[in-house]
Amino acid sequence: MSVVTQRHADELAQGALALGVELSAQQQELLLAYLALLIKWNKAYNLTAVRNPDEMVSRHLLDSLSVVPFVAERGASWLDVGSGGGMPGIPLAILFPERQFSLLDSNGKKTRFLTQVKLELKLANLEVIHSRVEEFRPEQPFAGICSRAFSSLEDFSNWTRHLGDGSTQWLAMKGVHPDDELQALPADFRLESTHVLKVPGCQGQRHLLILRRSV
Repeated sequence: MSVVTQRHADELAQGALALGVELSAQQQELLLAYLALLIKWNKAYNLTAVRNPDEMVSRHLLDSLSVVPFVAERGASWLDVGSGGGMPGIPLAILFPERQFSLLDSNGKKTRFLTQVKLELKLANLEVIHSRVEEFRPEQPFAGICSRAFSSLEDFSNWTRHLGDGSTQWLAMKGVHPDDELQALPADFRLESTHVLKVPGCQGQRHLLILRRSV
């Protein structure tokens, strides 16, 4: 029996609908195939602390899809910093096949998993980067840089400053609103907007903070 059941498929379809995210049949299929790989590899590679497959649709897939409207507004190149098991980068790459997504992580096990996902799901718009973020030097600044439970806002800003410019948006996905972290934001970064994310099936608060850098 497959690790991904009809119940998972129904939860994903209904959750996407609640988020206002339109999924094609192929996108639904790819997201579920990604979930199956995540469940399988997580046993050996410790990709996520969420062990129960029944929690992964809401806490990983739908949580990643909750930022789709904010990604939709931005340009063609995205960086997912500290991507880990591939959230939100892989779901976003599936939703936006016409855009480029770079997934960066310093953990070799995790980048091996991400490479396997890229190959198995044939995601041509996905690039996997095994590097420390401070040492990564792209040819062009990214239009958007996102992170999910990666670090404090201060570290996120400082470590990725060189990867964007004045037109880049930094998207930080957080739980409880991080008031203390905002106080420590570097002087050349400012909070552009804050959004409460309502993720179907997720307990607890979810926030998206959008930052800009003054150059």
